[in-house]
Amino acid sequence: MNDMTPITTTLKDWESDQEVRWCPGCGDYAILKAVQRTLPMVGADPKNTVFVSGIGCSSRFPYYVESYGFHTIHGRAPAFATGVKLANPDLDVWLVTGDGDGMSIGGNHTMHVLRRNLDCQIMLFNNEIYGLTKGQYSPTSRVGTNSPTSPIGSVDRPALPCAFALGAGARFVARGYDISKDLPEVLVAAYNHKGAAFVEIFQNCIVYNKDRFDDFTQKKVADETQVWCRDGEPLLFAKGTKGLALDCDTLSLKVVDVVDGDWQAAGVAVHNVKNRGLAHMLVEMPFGAFPMALGVIYDDPRPTFESEVVAERAKLIEGKTANLAKLLSKGQTWTVEPEASHGLMD
Repeated sequence: MNDMTPITTTLKDWESDQEVRWCPGCGDYAILKAVQRTLPMVGADPKNTVFVSGIGCSSRFPYYVESYGFHTIHGRAPAFATGVKLANPDLDVWLVTGDGDGMSIGGNHTMHVLRRNLDCQIMLFNNEIYGLTKGQYSPTSRVGTNSPTSPIGSVDRPALPCAFALGAGARFVARGYDISKDLPEVLVAAYNHKGAAFVEIFQNCIVYNKDRFDDFTQKKVADETQVWCRDGEPLLFAKGTKGLALDCDTLSLKVVDVVDGDWQAAGVAVHNVKNRGLAHMLVEMPFGAFPMALGVIYDDPRPTFESEVVAERAKLIEGKTANLAKLLSKGQTWTVEPEASHGLMD
C-alpha cells in the first residue's frame, strides 16, 4: 500500500482486453473478480499498480488485470517484486503465486519476502495439486492424494502455507476461498496492512482436484465448518452454537458448546489479530475435529523492508557528492601492461 490519493474506478476499469484462459469452472475466475472488485474499494490506481507472478495456472493473472504486470519465472516472483518495490516504493505491488510455485521451488523466496517484510500483497492460490503440469501432487496435497506421481496415494505430509508464513516471520496472515463473498473483505485488510500481507486462497481445480474443499466451502456445511476470524469478535461458528476456547491444561484450542448465546459463560475466546500464539493455534487446527479458520488471522505491522532500505540510503548519501571515478579507484588497483598478454591479443 502507498500514500497516494485514492482515485475512483470500477470493476470494468480493471479488466484487460485479454481473453481469460482458464479451464471452465476454475476457481481462478472467482478470485480474479474478487480482486477486480477489491481494487476500486481501496482506491487503487491502475497506473500505480503492479501484479507480479511466477509459473502456474494462477500466474496468468497479470494478463487479465488492466495494470502493469510481470509474468516471471518459476518460484522467483518475490525476487522480481522486491526489485520493483525497491526501484519505486510508491507502487502498489501484488504478488500472485500457487502452492507449487510458492511452496516448492519458490519456498525459499517466499520465506525471504515474508521475513524482510516487503510492502506487498501476496496471494497464494492453494488447490493442493499441480494443475498446469497435469495433476502431480503438490507440497500441500493431503496424505492419500491420487495423482500421476502418486497413483496409490501420496504419503507426503502436507505443508500448511499459513503456518509456514508465520514461521517465516510474516506480520499479516489471512485465509479465504475462491467463491467466498467475504474474500474482498480479506483482500482489503491485506491491502491496508503496511508490509508483506500473506493471503492463502483455497481454489478449486475443476480438472485435477475437483471439489477438494467442498467439505467446508459448500453452503450447506459452511456454518458448521467455518470460523471467521474478526478482530475483537468471539470465535463462534455453527450459527453461534459453538465456539473456540482455550484449554488451559494443554495450552491449545478446544471446541465448546454455547448455550442460549452466552459465549462468555462457555469461555469462548475473543479474536485478537496481534496475538501470534493464537494465530499459530488457529492455522494448525486439524480440520474435521475443528472448523476451518478463515479471515484475518494475524495482523501486527512493523517497518517495511523498502522503507528501511530507503532510509539507509538517505543516511549514507547525506552531505555527500557522488563521484564514480573515486568509487572505481577505491582500494587496490592493478595496471595490465600490453606485454603481459603473452601474445593472446596478437
